[in-house]
Amino acid sequence: MPPPDRSRAFALALGLVAAAMSWPARAADARGPDQPQLLRPHGGSSQAGREIVQALGCGACHRIPGIANARGEVGPNLAGFARRSYIAGRLPNTPANLEAWLRNPPAIDPDTAMPAMGMDAAQIRDVASFLHQLE
Repeated sequence: MPPPDRSRAFALALGLVAAAMSWPARAADARGPDQPQLLRPHGGSSQAGREIVQALGCGACHRIPGIANARGEVGPNLAGFARRSYIAGRLPNTPANLEAWLRNPPAIDPDTAMPAMGMDAAQIRDVASFLHQLE
């Protein structure tokens, strides 16, 4: 048996790691079998997250489905957030990465216009849950 081609094995392993990192973990929800499963970050409440997003005025910068007057054009439109591969074009869309982004966006991208909003850990989980249910 010939020795394995190390560069080919390395490329395959690297590809598998990259694919695994960009594939967000999915948790079961109450949808039927024909509906995609959506992310459920760390037990947050999507309803509480909706209320926090509205109270913080996130719609001043973002378009957000289900939020009255959320017609901002500075930040991205958040419709379909649950199906996005990346957060801010930088991070794989996973619960942990979204929570890190919501905690302190400038720490991840110093050039972002999005400020740290001063949310506590529970509020961050709730907002992450709300965003990850946006289809």
